Amino acid sequence: MTDLLPLMSYCFVMSVTPGPNNVMLAATGANFGGRGALPAILGIQAGAFVQTMLVCVGLGSVLLAYPTAQQLLRIAGSLYLVFLAWKLSRASVGGASVAKAVSFVQAAAFQGLNPKSWVKAITVASVFMPVGHNTLSSAVLVAVIGTLVGTPCSVVWALFGASIRHLLKDPYKQRVFNLTMGAILLILAVMFLR
Repeated sequence: MTDLLPLMSYCFVMSVTPGPNNVMLAATGANFGGRGALPAILGIQAGAFVQTMLVCVGLGSVLLAYPTAQQLLRIAGSLYLVFLAWKLSRASVGGASVAKAVSFVQAAAFQGLNPKSWVKAITVASVFMPVGHNTLSSAVLVAVIGTLVGTPCSVVWALFGASIRHLLKDPYKQRVFNLTMGAILLILAVMFLR
């Protein structure tokens, strides 16, 4: 059995600190409100759950055995972050140029390109999976814990965005916010390429 407190602490730190998911949630909350961010919150958690499960049952050892695959994922993820930064920086007031908020499927699929999500899943699988017990039940346990800890963290970021929404009624302020969030995503993309 895995030690739950260190696992929960690690999941909390990885889920609550700034990263691509949280920047996306803050921007979605600010542009579309808390309800508009709900599909993204659920999609992130579903995608992270599946990703953690896959890594825990064996994909993690494949990625560790083939560092080139990890590098390709990091590059693809960084390029996608650049695309998201560009898209967000072009968003106009009220999200007019962004037809709708990030969907459940988009957020879930994004976990496959999110470098921070891969780091979290690989670390969970390699550090917190019980040694010699790489069973489906152990994988489910660590994935469920990650989801239970990660969901409130995602909600906090989306609510942060929604709470500043009233400050962004001025088109200039919303434009500055969207450019800032886009710049943060761009910085994260560069950091993941290092």
